[in-house]
Amino acid sequence: MNGILDWFKDSAHWHGSSGVPTLLAQHTLLTFAAVLIAIAIGLPVAVWLGHLRRGGTLAVNISNVGRAIPIVALLSVLSLGYVGTANFGPFGRAGLATLITLALFALPPIITNAYTGVFEVDRDTVEAARGMGMSEREILTKVELPLAVPLIVSGIRLAVVQVWATATIAALVAGPGLGQLITEGYATYNQPEVLSGAIIVGAVALLLEGTMAFLQRVVDPLARAARS
Repeated sequence: MNGILDWFKDSAHWHGSSGVPTLLAQHTLLTFAAVLIAIAIGLPVAVWLGHLRRGGTLAVNISNVGRAIPIVALLSVLSLGYVGTANFGPFGRAGLATLITLALFALPPIITNAYTGVFEVDRDTVEAARGMGMSEREILTKVELPLAVPLIVSGIRLAVVQVWATATIAALVAGPGLGQLITEGYATYNQPEVLSGAIIVGAVALLLEGTMAFLQRVVDPLARAARS
């Protein structure tokens, strides 16, 4: 514990290109870029299939294949293959391989929750909207989506926290982020650095979890109605 406290007190760890603020910014960029890519790809498909009430099971099962693929193995294959280890803008070395890996890792909870949220909207409510003359697009945007939002946000919440915790793998291919603290600590047998890096990653993961849980409650239309 004394070693960890000394590490946090050392000002050298909080300045420069390898300081915690810089690595934290890199880690945040990796995480949210990957999640946004997964949302852009998976959310429209899952929502539309949930509205149609068909094809969703296949989409969910295909996305869940990602859960069975070892994330480190996938990153290794991508970084050594066509995608390569070249620098990719602000995402650093093997940045494209890392982004693809993390985006694929984020897809399953986003697709599963979005499809389930829309699919499980009460059918009587949907039929009532249809009987009022609403178009399919209006039913989706004005009825199904508002009621499915809490579950959709729950899927995004899972994706954000999981990707944040997993983005440390970027350091395995000399990429940016807080994982550098852990890999460097192991390489130099510096246990306080390893544990300090893990503590920072864990603390921010808890903060993200709490923030997303609060957001989930805020956007829940039933909870808003109850508060009103």
